[in-house]
Amino acid sequence: MQENMTVVSHNLIAKNIYELVMHGDITRNMKTPGQFVHIRVGDSSEFMLRRPISICNVDSDAETLTCLYRADGKGTKALSKAKEGDTIDILAPLGNGFPVEAARNCALLIGGGIGVPPLYELSKQLNARGIKTIHVLGFQSQADIFYEDKFKALGETHIATADGSYGTKGFVTDVIKNLLDSYDTFYTCGPVMMIKAIEQVLPDTEGYVSLEERMGCGIGACYACVCKADNAHGYVKICTDGPVFKKGELAL
Repeated sequence: MQENMTVVSHNLIAKNIYELVMHGDITRNMKTPGQFVHIRVGDSSEFMLRRPISICNVDSDAETLTCLYRADGKGTKALSKAKEGDTIDILAPLGNGFPVEAARNCALLIGGGIGVPPLYELSKQLNARGIKTIHVLGFQSQADIFYEDKFKALGETHIATADGSYGTKGFVTDVIKNLLDSYDTFYTCGPVMMIKAIEQVLPDTEGYVSLEERMGCGIGACYACVCKADNAHGYVKICTDGPVFKKGELAL
């Protein structure tokens, strides 16, 4: 569906990380965590392609959508100028999300950088089903951390920073190796190298991975976001076959 959503609030919450809250009827169709929206930055020909941004939080009662994004390119920097009351052209919800029904008792949620936001809506929905959630979130430094308190309100939360300025020094895998809690399922979103390392650390745990990828159309027509599958199917499209896949389905 396409809608011009109204900006409710737009704030800088960490280094180059913005929290964008929008209002619109389209939120009624956002049921599955891990899906994404395709945002048109403006009317200029400079930004002809939309920008894919994950869905962080949906409030169906208030009809609001929250997206967190990093403003590090021309398009996202232009988006960061949007003000309260402005309207933004949205295509949503897109892609296949996380299967919340896969978790049985306890789920491990692992996010890296801008791969953290979609895990928040996922954790909310898992909590609503009575599933215990453990969060392991990785960032470059303390200045890059966001939503720590929000995740803590949903369950046990661990932070890793590459430079050691906060939490565990190192990577999310360093935290996972020392976890004492038992979990039956893991969900993760972040850079490919992080996902590969997680699959190696958790070879016997059922898991689901969400890939970050540059996209053109977002609806499977342009083939700009293909990824090699680890089977006879050849290639898959991140935008329509994913962005969430079962562990082992992709040749990372």
